[in-house]
Amino acid sequence: MTVREPRSEADTLLAYLNAMRQAVVRDCGGLDDASLRRPGVPSGTSLLGIVHHLTGVEQHWFRRVFLGDGVEYDKSFQPAADRTADEVIAAYRGVWAEHDGIVHGHPDLSVSAAAVNPGEDALDPLRSIVVHLVEETARHAGHADILREQIDGATGL
Repeated sequence: MTVREPRSEADTLLAYLNAMRQAVVRDCGGLDDASLRRPGVPSGTSLLGIVHHLTGVEQHWFRRVFLGDGVEYDKSFQPAADRTADEVIAAYRGVWAEHDGIVHGHPDLSVSAAAVNPGEDALDPLRSIVVHLVEETARHAGHADILREQIDGATGL
């Protein structure tokens, strides 16, 4: 029997978050831009819209809430028409390393936004932010599974 080194809390949480991030991107694989932008439900949600939304959500929680950068991030489900699908997906992948670095840079996940940014109103501990993002990403990964199946019948990607 092989004994594995125990993972840190941060590594465990990020493993779940990264699995869900990858699931969303995997559902986009092999489709052209038009298919990725095709709304699958009356609200207009598309696979690429989910990717765009999750990029903005991560930026909002890690950058704005936790680090205190005052920029508003686009959390809509409507990526700009002049951005290709590859660009939207690359932007999503691009925030992963930065955001994972924020988590690894704070070994005590109970540190709150207020501790990092004195005067901030948000008191969300980093742990809660990561757990929220696991939940948010998992929920949208399920949506992406359904949208992909509607496009070409692919399941279990």
